[in-house]
Amino acid sequence: MNSNLRYLLFVIPAIVYVGAFAFYPSFDAVYLSFLNNRGQFTLDNYKELFYFNIYGTIYDTVIVTVGALLIQLLLGLGIASVLTREFAGKRAFSTLTIIPMGVATIVAAIAFSFIFQTAGGYANSLLHLLHLPSVNWYSNTYISLLVVMVSDSWKNTPIVTLILLSGMASIPKDLYYAAALDGAGPVRRFFYVTLPNLKKFIAIALIIRGVSEFNIFALPLVLIGYHPPLLTTLAYELYSTTTVNLSSAAAVILLAFISVLILLNIKLGGGERR
Repeated sequence: MNSNLRYLLFVIPAIVYVGAFAFYPSFDAVYLSFLNNRGQFTLDNYKELFYFNIYGTIYDTVIVTVGALLIQLLLGLGIASVLTREFAGKRAFSTLTIIPMGVATIVAAIAFSFIFQTAGGYANSLLHLLHLPSVNWYSNTYISLLVVMVSDSWKNTPIVTLILLSGMASIPKDLYYAAALDGAGPVRRFFYVTLPNLKKFIAIALIIRGVSEFNIFALPLVLIGYHPPLLTTLAYELYSTTTVNLSSAAAVILLAFISVLILLNIKLGGGERR
């Protein structure tokens, strides 16, 4: 049997799986978003989204995505920089930093709902110990979104750390030795050696996490409910309370943002392969 045909037989199940459970539902959602209740083609579903504050929802989603990515990038850079060094207890520290990856999202969401309870939460108890006033973590949109960003970052910083750590491990040590001989201290070596050689890994980490950030659903649903809305929670709320056509329109907008990030991921991750 021709080797190419044999390889094709192996990948056919994966192609069927992705087509049936990813592409078909996506195309079906796009199709449904342009139909009304009588099955006629219309743009009314997209127009109706304006009554549900679609601009504000996109704005909230972008804030959560950008904010969470910044937190995860800064924490990931710091933790990866520490893990590149040898020190006592490194194995225990590595294990602790990776543990959040193994915690189910719904479990993390419930745990952080206890931490950020307005009355009696662990976060406010810590503020009391520091003689600081209590905070109503759900008093306005921005603080509520901050709660989502912090909770999501605790769960997903480990994957960013692992990507950056692999990038740091690939940087030749000779570059650091040469920079040290030229009188560069740790800070200058980080900005002039580490960061320039880590650009591609940072881009890949941000894009992979960016796609996931647009998709976060269970965590914000548990922590803040439907308000302030994100694209995922809005689509689910419309699916539960209105028509599948209207919720499909919201889902298609979410799909458009995710598609852009996926294309960027493909370009940066595989564009240079031959």
